[in-house]
Parts: sequence; C-alpha cells; structure tokens
Amino acid sequence: MQYLRESKFDVVFTDPIMMCGPIIAEYLSVPSVYFLRGFPCGMDSEATQCPNPPSYVPRLFLNNSDSMTFAQRVKNMLVHMLEFIYCKPVFAQFEELAYKIFQKKMTSTDLLSRGSVWLMRYDFVFEFPRPVMPNMVFIGGINCDQKKRLIQIISYPGKPKSLSDMRI
Repeated sequence: MQYLRESKFDVVFTDPIMMCGPIIAEYLSVPSVYFLRGFPCGMDSEATQCPNPPSYVPRLFLNNSDSMTFAQRVKNMLVHMLEFIYCKPVFAQFEELAYKIFQKKMTSTDLLSRGSVWLMRYDFVFEFPRPVMPNMVFIGGINCDQKKRLIQIISYPGKPKSLSDMRI
C-alpha cells in the first residue's frame, strides 16, 4: 500500500466485484473507474442511486422481461427482498476490511458509490430497459470473440461460392 501511495496514481481501474479496487481507490483518495458486467443484488443501482423498482426492473436470473405479469412481479419482489439476506454475508468481509483500514463503518454500497465512471460490459439494446445514471456507460461487445470465417455454400451455376461473395 505504501508503494501505491508513493506512485501517485491518477485513477484506479478495476472490476469492483471483489471490492479491493474500491477500497484501494478510497485509501489513495483517487477516482475509480469500474469495469463490470453486472453486480449481484442490484448494488450497482443502489450505489449509483438509479431508480430500481422491483415492479419494473427484473431481477437477475429470473428471465423476466420488463413487461411482467402480476405473478412475475410478485416473484420479482420476493427475490428482491431475499437479496438482502444472501448478499449481506458475501460482502461482510469487505466491510470488515474497510473498517480496519479507515477506522469507520462503511458498507459495500458506500464504497461502490464513490465510483466515478461505471463501464458496463453489456449492450443496452440486448438487456431489459432500465434507468441509468450519466456516469454509467454501456460498452457492449467488448467481450465478443474474434469473428470466424463464414461457411462455404454448395456451389452451382449462378450461385455465389461463399457467403462472403454475396452482394446485398
């Protein structure tokens, strides 16, 4: 940590899931840029103060769309309430670490809320619509594989030999 402080970094670029990056950024008093796919328990929405009503925004892993039936909305609300129970123990160890370093009680959401820019690794078009804050930037496609060659089409007179020979 002493080496990091002496190096005088301008910013911490991190995936905040393990919370070490946000703790280091807070310790060094530098801005942090988060690079992530999503955060469990809606903590990204809570930390950035995005509106996240369970009746509108589907919870992760439920496969609901933003147009939910009443039964889906009830299930979505129950999962939202359960998230407080199963997410708290996951991040408790990081809250303890933050307390040891800063000598004050900080929740994981407090640490995450100090993020300057959130680079979201998904495309807004392919996800359910939801409100986001101006510091949340969608950078979809960053995890895509290298494109592969198109397959050969069986050729006969008048037909192109491959898909890449086709003109549209």
